[in-house]
Amino acid sequence: MAIVHQHIFDVSMSSTGDIGHGYNTSQAVRALPDFMPTRQQATLRFMTIFFGANDACLPGTQTGQHVPLSKYRQNLTSILEHPTLAAQKPRLLLITPPPIDEYRLEESDKEKGVREIRRTAEHTKLYADACREKGQEHGVVVLDLWSIFMRKAGWTEGMPLCGSKKVERNRILGELLHDGLHFNPKAYKLLFDEMIEVIAQHWPDQTPETLPFVQPAWEILAPV
Repeated sequence: MAIVHQHIFDVSMSSTGDIGHGYNTSQAVRALPDFMPTRQQATLRFMTIFFGANDACLPGTQTGQHVPLSKYRQNLTSILEHPTLAAQKPRLLLITPPPIDEYRLEESDKEKGVREIRRTAEHTKLYADACREKGQEHGVVVLDLWSIFMRKAGWTEGMPLCGSKKVERNRILGELLHDGLHFNPKAYKLLFDEMIEVIAQHWPDQTPETLPFVQPAWEILAPV
């Protein structure tokens, strides 16, 4: 994802990476001061906040990643209002956790020798809802990835949740989530396309086509 992002934006901006693979929001709050550059080191143009899939693990499971829903909400507020963000004032994009596929998760866990149920579609939805609500509460742009994936899977409000074992297996979610949780290339492409669309909608002066180069394009440089 970072590689594709860097390619599209070319030499207009640089990427700083992510805060930590597998982190939940409690870990992110602790790590944020060390992750964020100072204004003297760099100026952040954008920052995506994409947490919730790990927080939404069921309580008591062996992952140890579960964060209660109320604490998840509190942690999102702590991140959005953190002094290091206030100092940088980046354009914030809050991304909801995506849905899960309980069928593929169970298969993947069994392949690893895991027998416990670690996540459910219904429990994950609670965290996506909370993320969306926090964005509205703080006036932060939200990329509702949960709803995007679910619409892609054919779900509409009021229907049983795609990905739940209470309904038939959903082919589309299987194409997006290779182990029921982590993304296939199709899912990364969908996330990226939606992100570019959100940027164009909310910050039209920040699209790749409108940003000036930080360094001159190769074809206008004198040959070495």
